[in-house]
Amino acid sequence: MNTTIHHSRTPIEGTPERRRVALGSAVGTTIENYDFIGYSTAAALYFGTVFFPSGDPTVSLLLSFATLGVGFAARPIGGIVGGYLGDRIGRKPVLIASLLIMGLSTFAIGLLPTYETIGIAAPILLVTVRIIQGLAFGAEWGGAILMTYEHAPWRKKGQYTAIPQAGFPIGLLLANLAFLASAGLPGDWAWRVPFLLSALLIAAGIYIRLKVDESPEFEEVKEAGQIERNPILSVLRDDWRNVVRAFCLRIAETAGYAVIITYGTSYLHQNELATKSDTILAIVLAACCGVVAMLLWGRVVDRIGRRRVYLFGSSVFILIGIPAFTAFNTGALPLIIATFIITFAVGQNSLAATQGAWFPELFQTGQRSSGASLAYQFSSVVTGFTAFACIGLYTVFGWWGPALLCMTYGLVSFIAALVTPDTWGRTERATVDAEITRLTGSVPTVKVPRRR
Repeated sequence: MNTTIHHSRTPIEGTPERRRVALGSAVGTTIENYDFIGYSTAAALYFGTVFFPSGDPTVSLLLSFATLGVGFAARPIGGIVGGYLGDRIGRKPVLIASLLIMGLSTFAIGLLPTYETIGIAAPILLVTVRIIQGLAFGAEWGGAILMTYEHAPWRKKGQYTAIPQAGFPIGLLLANLAFLASAGLPGDWAWRVPFLLSALLIAAGIYIRLKVDESPEFEEVKEAGQIERNPILSVLRDDWRNVVRAFCLRIAETAGYAVIITYGTSYLHQNELATKSDTILAIVLAACCGVVAMLLWGRVVDRIGRRRVYLFGSSVFILIGIPAFTAFNTGALPLIIATFIITFAVGQNSLAATQGAWFPELFQTGQRSSGASLAYQFSSVVTGFTAFACIGLYTVFGWWGPALLCMTYGLVSFIAALVTPDTWGRTERATVDAEITRLTGSVPTVKVPRRR
């Protein structure tokens, strides 16, 4: 590993501009996850009967979860396009465009007519909107994380990138509060209102993002005339190993969550182990813990390094599969709540907080948007069809099937963490600290570009 340190425009400590970038990015990731969680909840509890009515509730649920997967299947295309444009024209334009498209399509779901109203055209429209959403979501994460990462001071990369990553628990919290509040509304309003309310988040996000500056690291690459002509091909040619590593790293965080929380919600409801309100309450409590936990994990990542935190988080998913479904089968609400909190605040949050810093550090600045987005969004395809796969596994193996699938996802990410370079280990931290000490009194930025 070749590590160099030199001056940059990014200061050693944070500034109001850097914090504004982080908050602006967090609004977008909040909307992304508000929709993801909201759609997952609606798919598990409402869409099977609203858009896919049939005589068999299992078939309706399968079709409902399939639309969840379709949206995820479109994400890699959005990631490719967004990553390419992010490396070619800048992070900020992608950040604004992706949020606008994402927000409008999320709002549109709340306006869709049902199967009862227009027949087969209803699920076709739903799938179409999900594809548009998926394209926008694919571009969103890379832009949000990289804008924050490239503005952040080097000793606080994990701390700063944990702010947009906190959009996951915040989106989870807001979506479930919206569904909890709207549950008593008559007819279709119970699921429409949460999607329509997303307009408030969209307006706030666009306003903040229009005011932030372009990434300083991208500006340096642009001024140096080092913009990649085809960053997608370059990263696949030069850094394909890190694309594969990052893909495998993310599996436990996103697909493991899908097994325990997304499918678990449906499992509890279908087997009459918990009411809709109880499962939503459990998710809300887990999200409350998750908002705080994500920010704390960001600090831990900066203090002890990326790999050690990731090994811990992956281990949670290796170990929790069987205990989680055992707890579900008791029907005891305190055990269900505890399972959701451990899965989310301890397992998922520790991994997500690490990704915000680790994934960008695996790639050069000129290929960073493409490389990180490719890995992140292709892994989303696995997530999108995980709940669908869990239904099939449950049909054949009972609850052991989904439980073992969760363990498998955890093992994949654990092995990936072992073979991925720790970009913020003791050596790197010591080197950066020494340079900062040498530069005390000036206004430097510590930047550690790496080639692997």
